[in-house]
Amino acid sequence: MTQSGPQTAADWRDRARLLRAEQRMVEADAAIAHARDLAPTDPLIAFLHAQSRYELGYAAADLFGQVTRLWPDNLDAVRNRALAEASEGRMGAAVDGLMTALARSPQWLEGHRVLAALRWISGDVAGFDGSYALAARAHPAAQGLWLGWFSAVAQHRDWPRARAVLDEAAGHLGSTKGLTAARLFMASESGDVEETAHLLAATARWDDDFLRIARIRQALRTKDPAAALAIALPMTTGPMAGQAWPYVSTCWRLLGDDRAGWLDGGSSFARAMDVGMDAGELAELADLLRSLHIVQLPYAEQSVRGGTQTDRSVLLRHEPILQRTRSALMAAVRDYVDALPPQDPAHPLLSRPRDALRISGSWSVRLSRGGFNVTHSHPMGWISSAFYVAVPDSQTLGVAPAGHFHLGAPPAELGLDLAPYATIAPQAGRLVLFPSTLWHGTVPTAGGERLNIAFDVVPATM
Repeated sequence: MTQSGPQTAADWRDRARLLRAEQRMVEADAAIAHARDLAPTDPLIAFLHAQSRYELGYAAADLFGQVTRLWPDNLDAVRNRALAEASEGRMGAAVDGLMTALARSPQWLEGHRVLAALRWISGDVAGFDGSYALAARAHPAAQGLWLGWFSAVAQHRDWPRARAVLDEAAGHLGSTKGLTAARLFMASESGDVEETAHLLAATARWDDDFLRIARIRQALRTKDPAAALAIALPMTTGPMAGQAWPYVSTCWRLLGDDRAGWLDGGSSFARAMDVGMDAGELAELADLLRSLHIVQLPYAEQSVRGGTQTDRSVLLRHEPILQRTRSALMAAVRDYVDALPPQDPAHPLLSRPRDALRISGSWSVRLSRGGFNVTHSHPMGWISSAFYVAVPDSQTLGVAPAGHFHLGAPPAELGLDLAPYATIAPQAGRLVLFPSTLWHGTVPTAGGERLNIAFDVVPATM
């Protein structure tokens, strides 16, 4: 009789990978657990099992610890063990484990990046970058360490400290392309228009997408949207399209070009809807989300100010209330997609396949008094969202538009006078959906807790 279905540990491992690709995470977790039972000392299966448990929201630090014993040179397992320990409230163990690994592998850039991030979110704002400093000075010819150190500091907009890193690096490396690009980023984002212009002229012949974005931002800061558009529009047909479309929108609006309405739909592509969760479900969800907000400060790369943001994809977690929430949210997304205008092959929202959808990332944001999200976009998304779980009463939130969500206004640091297309008041149980290419952010709250889930959706088939 011919056997069917997975039989060996490798078969179960491959089945788990297929299910994970389809985001059937609970089934994938069961498959990889079965593979681990069949081959308990296989290091790859042990790693996949630990990773699955971590992504589903279970305690996984000890599982990653087992992986590091089976696979001692797997630095990804070391990193993920540290992240799991941090999520389980063992920040000291997470930091210690990374420091031990970096003592053995001092040029492990990902280890330095994660260690600096964990130190920062735990409140070490003075010494968060200490491992970079030690390693760069011990290996002064390793440009990657200097640039990683610069990036860690620059993310916090600490320009004097960032400049000191570059000056010290130049003393060892001289003038390199990497250091020049870093100086250009610093000049541009710190508002040094003269130095930015000088460095853009010096790098005019460089073929680099990062520099193209820098040139777009500089042209907008100097009130030359036509020049910015000439750079941004050709980028919309390449791999940087997600980065370029929000700038194209801004340029078209500044130039009075009707294509801005075609691209953004004004406010018509943004919808706010109730997803049918009752007060009891929202209260249960809020309690769970609060338990996940355990850090003191947000990660530097996140848009949150005056609050915190979770790390893993919350809508993949195992808790029943989150699974019910996911189902309700995706049903609403399905309705949103089905109501979109007809396909338009040139449009970043309307050109994509619509039959199968998946969540590409999800997180929770908790804002307190004065908290907000800086204006940003989601280059890797297709449809983005904000789902409000708990909000203060209108008196605590502040006079409108305090705490409101806004769409379409470009980042404040560009110095442009463009109003948002719309502002939307937060309301518990309300989901806001909009194109990922739209600039968006929030107005600071006057007080109270503003708790939400945000997620990006992409077509399941590209």
